[in-house]
Amino acid sequence: MLKEDEDLDRFLKRVDEISGLVKELNSSDPVSQEKAVVKADELISAFEEQGGAEEPCKTRINRTVINTRPPPRLTSPQGLPNDSQISQEHFLKILEKDAEDRRKRRKENETLANALKEMGNEAFAQGNYETAVQCYSEGLEKLRDMHVLYTNRAQAYIKLKKYKEAISDCDWALRCSANCIKAYVHMGKANLALNNYEEARKSYKKILDIEPKRANLVKEYLNEVDLEEKKESQEKEAQEEFEQGKENAMSVLELLQKLEKPDQISLYYAGGIRLLSETIRHCTEQTLFRINNGFSIINGNNIVRRSLAMQSAEPHCDELCTSVLELWKAVCKGNEENQQLLIHYSGKHLVSLLPSRTCRIQTECMNLLGLYTQTQYGRRLVLQNLDLYELVENLLGFIRDKDTTAICAMTILGHLAAENKFRVLFRENFTTMFVPPFADLLQNISSVDETMIPLCISMMNSMTEDNVIRGKIASCQEFWDVCLITMDDCALCSPDKSSKHCDLLFALLGFMMNLSMEITLAVEEKAVHITARCLTQLCGSDGGIITRTMGLLSHILPHSPAAAEEAVQKGIVKKIFRLVKAGGKITTHFSVRTLSACTKVSQQAREEIVRVDKKFSSLMKLLSMDEELVVGNAALCLGHCLEVPGAASSLLGSNIVKILLKHAGGDASKTAVQQNCAVALGKLCTAEPRHMVQLRELHGLEILNSCMKFVT
Repeated sequence: MLKEDEDLDRFLKRVDEISGLVKELNSSDPVSQEKAVVKADELISAFEEQGGAEEPCKTRINRTVINTRPPPRLTSPQGLPNDSQISQEHFLKILEKDAEDRRKRRKENETLANALKEMGNEAFAQGNYETAVQCYSEGLEKLRDMHVLYTNRAQAYIKLKKYKEAISDCDWALRCSANCIKAYVHMGKANLALNNYEEARKSYKKILDIEPKRANLVKEYLNEVDLEEKKESQEKEAQEEFEQGKENAMSVLELLQKLEKPDQISLYYAGGIRLLSETIRHCTEQTLFRINNGFSIINGNNIVRRSLAMQSAEPHCDELCTSVLELWKAVCKGNEENQQLLIHYSGKHLVSLLPSRTCRIQTECMNLLGLYTQTQYGRRLVLQNLDLYELVENLLGFIRDKDTTAICAMTILGHLAAENKFRVLFRENFTTMFVPPFADLLQNISSVDETMIPLCISMMNSMTEDNVIRGKIASCQEFWDVCLITMDDCALCSPDKSSKHCDLLFALLGFMMNLSMEITLAVEEKAVHITARCLTQLCGSDGGIITRTMGLLSHILPHSPAAAEEAVQKGIVKKIFRLVKAGGKITTHFSVRTLSACTKVSQQAREEIVRVDKKFSSLMKLLSMDEELVVGNAALCLGHCLEVPGAASSLLGSNIVKILLKHAGGDASKTAVQQNCAVALGKLCTAEPRHMVQLRELHGLEILNSCMKFVT
């Protein structure tokens, strides 16, 4: 590659030299032109000395050379051409013709290089990496500055374990394209394979300099480097302990050698595996198990394989199966490398053994799956290697059980639901796989573990972070019916709700709040019924339940006039003012939004506010708050109430004009705040013209005029 570097540098230097010469010949300065003519003369003389022979650069690169036939000499005494001289126009034409020839040849070479690239890609996809390298190399002979050929060849070199060659190709790709992300990715992988951990990290971090949005991808790459470095350190430490003859280290190897004996009875293997599990207590023993082919010894044993496949009728088969699962747990706990090996070679058994009739086998499978799903790395292994449809179906089959397996199953599902890939996978069949068992669970709250339903709701909440899933479940009328029944069941325990029912209701209301952000036909049809149940909950004393109840109402009432009227008829206005006076920030936010929805459709609500909130003292306090959403909804509510006769007059002598004017002309991030305050101010002055005096004193007309664009 050294000779090619010299050839390319020489060529690029010549291109720069000719480009500068052309600029000088086109200069308006006669002195610069004359100097350029002299330089051109020297350049052409150099070409003549070559005598048309092949140029020194033997490497075929992406360019064509200047026509090597000796051109006329350029001299310009007195600036006038003669028979032996050539004009600068003629010289420029020669350069232009040569440039055009180079352009045509480059286009031809691009076509050939792209064809060879496609041939290389096809060979790579088929696993023919040597052929792929050959195709990419031939493509580079046609076009030396095609960076994708370098990165593709680097990828093929990595497959062939030619890591140094891959790094060299990545360097060349970056010379051709400084922002080539693939070059840094493959450079990082090659350095990682060579155990150059710091160099690998540097390569991956360079990606962020080019595209900061790739932070998650870079994080995964860096985690891979950390794990590989950790693996090397573990293996070095384990080998040292073994060489020092430490008891546990020696025991691991001795037990593995005994377990290699073929055709023993199940009880022999079960006992040996259990002893091995007891020996493996720390990372050193886990690592020695791995580097001494422990996985191959266990998984390659025919007796063990038949017991895991539940195909053996031999005595103690279940005991052998259980002992293997216990060993896997001991080997994989906290050890990412072992987790990867196990799930790759034997992960299918974690799914297929879940429905086993033997409780101990079920429990050990759950423990192993829980071990994986409690970390992001483990969850990624599960998502990449297991049959997720079968896994979910098996796990959901446990949720009606009254023992700990139901809680374990739901905990595993909850961890998986936190992964976007998992949510996307179940978009299509979410309502058929998840909703029926969830609905069944809610309808039988008295017969399940008290911690089970909150866990289930938490899992469903995680799933509804996906917009598609949230829309589907929000559109399901059967789901809303079940939620209403559950709310009724919880209400039957009033006024002394048990802790179990309070936790359930709190979780359920949060879930319903989440879903009610999607306004669907099902939500609108159930709005009145939902509102009725919510009003019942507002009579309680649990602050968390009241806050979530008001949050649900704040989502429902703005989209259902009938539900808003129902709420007003049942006395929601007075309840809201009691909550506002209590001063809870989140509750106040939801309460004011609910109040604005009621005053929008109900004259009764407006009149009741005028009557209950003397001189709008509570609304005035809300308008003075810093939270924009509260101010905007309070202004909207005030605007509605000012339609009540005498309401505007009650505000004479207050600083309401100043407050509204401040927000109407302010720099709120939400224009709705300015709009609502401007509208309220307009209604105030229209209903009671005496407010115009203060408005003029504050130069409010100019501010209002500037806000008129918001008023329709």
